[in-house]
Amino acid sequence: MKKYVKFIIVIGIVFLFAILLNMFYTVKEDEYALLMRFSKVIEVKEDAGLHLKIPFVDSVKKLKNNVQLYDLPESDVLTSDSKAMSVDSYVLWKITDPLTFYRTLGTTSEALSRLDASTYNALKNIIGTMPQETIIQLSESEGKNDLNNKVFEQVKELTIPYGIEVTDVKIKRFDLPKENESAVFERMIAERNKIKQTYIAEGEAEAQKKRNDVDKNVNIIISDAQAQAEAIVAEGEQEYMRLLAEAYNTPEKQEFYAFTKSLDTLRASLIAETAGNGNVPEKTVVLGPDSELAKILSGNYISENVSAENND
Repeated sequence: MKKYVKFIIVIGIVFLFAILLNMFYTVKEDEYALLMRFSKVIEVKEDAGLHLKIPFVDSVKKLKNNVQLYDLPESDVLTSDSKAMSVDSYVLWKITDPLTFYRTLGTTSEALSRLDASTYNALKNIIGTMPQETIIQLSESEGKNDLNNKVFEQVKELTIPYGIEVTDVKIKRFDLPKENESAVFERMIAERNKIKQTYIAEGEAEAQKKRNDVDKNVNIIISDAQAQAEAIVAEGEQEYMRLLAEAYNTPEKQEFYAFTKSLDTLRASLIAETAGNGNVPEKTVVLGPDSELAKILSGNYISENVSAENND
């Protein structure tokens, strides 16, 4: 009998201990606690600490309330020119309304499935309006940030009804499908070469235009310089003739000038040129009897002038 009583007492203590353990539950700083009674949520606990519940009647479901990272699997989308692109992205999200989250989604795995679908739809809608070449050329500081913001706004709007707040969406990278990656790069290289040739042709045309302008200006400058030189030579010759006229303004001076010019002509005629072998060739001058040079060489020129002066 005593053993039976002891057994009952032990069972009672264990049962009481189990009741005490089941009466309390804890909520951490990064958790929501949904207090449920017969599978119905009767209260949401957000304050961290120790809380009471009815043993064996109430149950507790916990959800994370901090920001969570969901790294989406790579997905293929089509661009506006019907070219496939592989997109790798991630989402930062958190539960803001645990009751709505539980009623609409129920579990975190279902939430990730909705995030995946929402992000894919946003990427498909936005990238579908852009050509592949533009997407490939997106830089981190310009178009890519703008694209991330557009995707983020759409995903955020789509997930509000689930009690979720999306805090950020980022595209980590764009890839070309392996089967057409080489073809795309070759096409881009060909287009760049075409643009390069266009720039080269435009540069050569501009250079030729500048060379033509320079040549034209050079010809104008040379023509002007030659005209000025000829004008200066003409002025010099005119001044030379004026000075000659002033210097030989009497018949005697004119006669002396004619005499010296004749001598210069004779000297020029008699100057010997050395042959290639070093020998000096002989020079012969043929003069008529009436030539002034013949008279000078024969002495008749001086005699005639003396006689003329005596007769005068």
